[in-house]
Amino acid sequence: MAEYYSDSSSDSEFNSRNAEDVSYSELSTIPDHLIPRAREIRALKLDHNQILLLPSSISVFVNLLSLDLSNNHLTHLPKELTSLRNLKTLVVKRNGLTCSSIPKDFGLLSSLEVVNFSGNALETFPAQFTELSNLKYLYLGGNCISEMPNSIKNLKRVEVLYLGGNRLTEVPAEIGQLYMLAALILCDNHIQSIPPTLIHLRKLQSLSLHNNQISTLPPEIVRLNLSELSLRNNPLVNKFVQDMTYEPPTLLELSGRVVKIEKVKYSKDDLPKNLRKYLESAQRCVNPKCKGVYFSSRIEHVKFVDFCGKYRVPLLQYLCSPQCRTSPAVYHSSSDTETDEEEVANAKLRKVLLG
Repeated sequence: MAEYYSDSSSDSEFNSRNAEDVSYSELSTIPDHLIPRAREIRALKLDHNQILLLPSSISVFVNLLSLDLSNNHLTHLPKELTSLRNLKTLVVKRNGLTCSSIPKDFGLLSSLEVVNFSGNALETFPAQFTELSNLKYLYLGGNCISEMPNSIKNLKRVEVLYLGGNRLTEVPAEIGQLYMLAALILCDNHIQSIPPTLIHLRKLQSLSLHNNQISTLPPEIVRLNLSELSLRNNPLVNKFVQDMTYEPPTLLELSGRVVKIEKVKYSKDDLPKNLRKYLESAQRCVNPKCKGVYFSSRIEHVKFVDFCGKYRVPLLQYLCSPQCRTSPAVYHSSSDTETDEEEVANAKLRKVLLG
């Protein structure tokens, strides 16, 4: 996956006078000759060295905007790092950092816009990161993170969220509150489902879900205007159910179907509360030629449809009976109207699950 930002230390705003590149220099610490000029330096590249511990002298680089410490041997970040209140870009990918390696006051770096901790040993999502209100790009790929906190909703300005190559099993509904999100990378995890709140991500262009355990997607996802969608190596793509099991409807279900299809009128005085609640749980069959309903007895049917005008994805439809695969169901209303047909059409989107 290509990077979504350019390292600020290489931007035109940094010239040879206020940028220092000492990468690939076999350094074990910050060179002494940089200390006298610390206040002048805006970008500092210390990547690909042998640094085990970042010295407390990092605090004197008070005007630093970009710091690259990637590909070292860091297992700890000093609390003095939080003195860099102007820092916008921090790259520490491919080190040995854990959650306990990050200063508790890391959230004080409120100017941070780019944070890259990919390729470390983070076992949880660092809570301090959710305090970075100006964060736009967050890269946490290739760690051991098993859960996203609900507080992720605080990252209101984040545009790219990279969590590929972790141990996630689910995605919190609060992800739908990241309204500025343009790219969401969740590939190479153990995710089984995606929350329908993704529909609120109107600016989302790229969604990477490959190499997970997803068997269904929320129907709301078809309303997103994605440019990139990756679903390969998921159960919903790799294997479709061939021989669906069909649980024969009970007498209760058969009676409920008749009541709903024939529109038998009843009041709260006619039926006990539990039966009225049961009748209200009826689901429309998605077959537009069928006027049937179902409660718990249903048949699954796979169909391919267009998605965003760019892809063909499988839909797992719920039908009221096996006969619905080739013909309308047995039950038909004697008083069908055009309104009913519109309701069926609208219900189709609600009842269909990508699978």
